[in-house]
Amino acid sequence: MIKQRAFLKWAGGKFGLIENISATLPSGKRLVEPFVGAGSVFLNSDFDEYLLTDVNQDLINLYQILKEDAQPYIQESQKLFTPEFNDKERYYDIRAQFNATRDPFERSILFLYMNRHGYNGLCRYNMKGGYNVPFGRYKKPYFPEKELWAFAEKAQKATFTCQCFRETFKDAKIDDVIYCDPPYAPLSPTASFTSYSGQGFKLVDQQDLATLAKASAEQGIPVLISNHDLALTRDLYQHATLEELQVRRTISQKAGKRLKVSELLALYK
Repeated sequence: MIKQRAFLKWAGGKFGLIENISATLPSGKRLVEPFVGAGSVFLNSDFDEYLLTDVNQDLINLYQILKEDAQPYIQESQKLFTPEFNDKERYYDIRAQFNATRDPFERSILFLYMNRHGYNGLCRYNMKGGYNVPFGRYKKPYFPEKELWAFAEKAQKATFTCQCFRETFKDAKIDDVIYCDPPYAPLSPTASFTSYSGQGFKLVDQQDLATLAKASAEQGIPVLISNHDLALTRDLYQHATLEELQVRRTISQKAGKRLKVSELLALYK
């Protein structure tokens, strides 16, 4: 199987775990992802339909635009991937432009630019909703044209919605399979670096997710969850079948510091 890369860089992206996830993911008619992120599982799975949701409105807007008419989006986005835009001052000007506009098409173009030019592919907002990732200092940021077209083609099978995972679980039905890749429980009190939506993901959210997964499986809708392998998550997922994986972390900018950590796949079935 030739794996398809996502067009976005994404902290915690699942491209490297596709084989493990595919081997564990139950079969069904529709795949439901309440935390779609960059969409690696969506891109590398084969379901008849997809319900892909996230609390990040910019992410969902971008995906909807690609689904509806990819050509103008790709054409306009490519204009920002030239040497003159790979500049610290230009980056901060564009970030300010992004935070000032509410136009979905404009924000979607700038979102891809910042994702590829910003520090380590992070997606982070402050408490006021302002995108605040610093400049990344890459030699030549890659414009993912092939990946954008691949996503746009696969997106014809998908419905994209901006909503909380709790709402997505309510939308699930028999013949669905749910895959959850939530913001991970932190390895240490200082390790929770990401805020994908400006609201954060708290312990009560982790607990609610585990409760919903158990209830869903009891109703005949299987759920697979990824997370760090911690005493906390093992306790949360005590009603699931657990598989331990060793995963190389990709969030450190220095490759030598990307140590392997233990993760869990928790299957409720």
